[in-house]
Amino acid sequence: MDDIHHPDHALVAAVLASRPGAFERLVREHQQLCWHLILRMVRHPEDARELCQDTFLRVHQCLHQYRGECALKSWVGRVAYSIALRHLQRRRLPLVDADTGDGTPLVENVGDDFDLEAACADAETLRHLHQAIEALPPLPRTLLTLYHLEELPIPEIAAITGLATGTIKSHLFRTRLRLRDALEARTGATT
Repeated sequence: MDDIHHPDHALVAAVLASRPGAFERLVREHQQLCWHLILRMVRHPEDARELCQDTFLRVHQCLHQYRGECALKSWVGRVAYSIALRHLQRRRLPLVDADTGDGTPLVENVGDDFDLEAACADAETLRHLHQAIEALPPLPRTLLTLYHLEELPIPEIAAITGLATGTIKSHLFRTRLRLRDALEARTGATT
């Protein structure tokens, strides 16, 4: 990422040079990730909007600190994650359920033969899936969103969250098991 001609470096240089439209372009390119990440963590659209604004304000203030060690998307995601995390901490909201604490062994294999797309073949199952996802605690819900909705690779999620890759894999594995159990309980079908 040391190449000065890399698109991330060019965009950062343009924003730092106060070129017209550069910061707006940065926001446009990263607002979807920021919105998904924050909304999945805090679950309240009004809070999420405010926290997204706070994120891009912080990005603008601290962009000179971006060194290109990771993709700009990951760096912006890390800022958004940190802001949402502080928001949850100020409100004293738990990030995970008590039963998924640090004592659970890490599961290195993310794949568990649960086909999310096939499980959502009909609208009823899809509705149940969305309800089950919304019922998840902030951290598992956010990791699931980053991995499946944003389609970010685990190393990039690690760069955003600061979590170890094994921890992320473990959360994803347990979250998918939990969703499968929830779908089976609600629909009576074996997934």
